[in-house]
Amino acid sequence: MAETAETQMESGKQAARAERRAAKLAKEIGAFAKAHGGAEGQLAYIGQRGARIVLVGEDGGWGDLVAPSYAVAESATRKAGITMHDEFDGEFAAKVRTGPYEWTRMAGIQIGGPSDKA
Repeated sequence: MAETAETQMESGKQAARAERRAAKLAKEIGAFAKAHGGAEGQLAYIGQRGARIVLVGEDGGWGDLVAPSYAVAESATRKAGITMHDEFDGEFAAKVRTGPYEWTRMAGIQIGGPSDKA
């Protein structure tokens, strides 16, 4: 009986921790949205690490956050009140604006981008 109470207490602590993490992520999502004139997002499961929240601002700026679980990521995006997409394709992907930094990092040394060697 004592084990059951301990298990329930631990479960409650984990739920509270997840709720705090979701609230923190929602705050970060809200700050991103405010800085970029609004935001939309997409969730991607990344295994044991949790879930990636990809954000795209109305101005084309983009970024991402990692949540410890898919459930926490879903909760955070609901709290932030942003539009979510099932996939990162089509019109949603077309909103992303990349600059010279991203192009040189994506291309790397193939087209004369910066090398990773200092």
